[in-house]
Order: sequence, then structure tokens, then C-alpha cells
Amino acid sequence: MSDGFKREMLAALPGLRAFAMSLSGRSDRADDLVQETIMKAWSKQDSFQMGTNMKAWLFTILRNEFYSQIRKRVHEVRDQDGVYTQKLSTRPAQIGALDLRDFQRALEKLPDDQREAIILVGASGFSYEEASEICGCAVGTIKSRVSRARAKLTELLDISGEGDYGPDPDFVAITERPIGP
Repeated sequence: MSDGFKREMLAALPGLRAFAMSLSGRSDRADDLVQETIMKAWSKQDSFQMGTNMKAWLFTILRNEFYSQIRKRVHEVRDQDGVYTQKLSTRPAQIGALDLRDFQRALEKLPDDQREAIILVGASGFSYEEASEICGCAVGTIKSRVSRARAKLTELLDISGEGDYGPDPDFVAITERPIGP
């Protein structure tokens, strides 16, 4: 059966190639379709009955393969330059956790009145007036405490500018490097 099967399959190749080109419109995809069709047909040759229409059987396999590939592509995202993939990447959570731990330690080193003022105004969102009512002191006192707390936190965290916030430049260079050639 294998010799007759092989002869009939080889005889159908030009027609398969033409049909694949008409479906896909691209020679590279047509070649892939034909190859996939031949591979599937060869692996399923025991289910083919000699004497029946080999060409129709192969064309059916090719057509089904083409539509299967179309269905798969609907769920794929074309991202040849890696832009979409880059947007999906996230920075590791441990860096934020480490920064938060450093901030908490620095916050603990502040005098109680400064820590209270900066938490009320900076973290809790109270206005200076509301914080002064809560603490029972003048608005100017709250402003002064917040200012001194910010200055002390900047010193403790060794912050000299905006570049000191977020991930360090070495980390950014590694994680935001373009993907691919």
C-alpha cells in the first residue's frame, strides 16, 4: 500500500500547492500548508482506502489545516518588534517591598511629632488645617513639622533628586532592554 500511496500523494502535490496558494496568498505559508498536509496524510495513511479519491482526501486535509491555523491566529498577538511584550513586563515586587521597608525604617527614626504630621498630611491626605485640629496645634506648627520630616526623610533615604525614586538605572537598563535582535 505504501508505494501506491506515495505515488498518488506525489502526483497530487502540484494541485495541493496551487490550492494552498489560493487560500493563503503567500508562497511561504502555502509551502508550510502543503508540508503539514503531507505529514498528516502520511501519519494517517492507514485510514485512507486505496481506490478512493486521494486528491480530494488531501485537499480536505489541507483545507482543514488552513482553517485551523486561522482560528489559532485569532488568539495570537503580532509583536515582531517586542513593543507589546515590553508593556506586559512588570518589575519584580521585591524591589518595591525593599523600598517600602527602607521608608518605614526611616519613618521610625523621625521624632513622634514629625512622624505624626507627615503621616496625617502626606499619607492620610488631611489638609494642614485638619492636621492642626487633630494635633491641637497651630497650622504653622504642622507645616514646620511636615517640612522638617520631609527634609529628614530625604537625608535618611539619601535622596538627592527625582532620579533617586523608583528602580535604579542599572535595573531599568536590564529590564527595559528591547527583546529580539
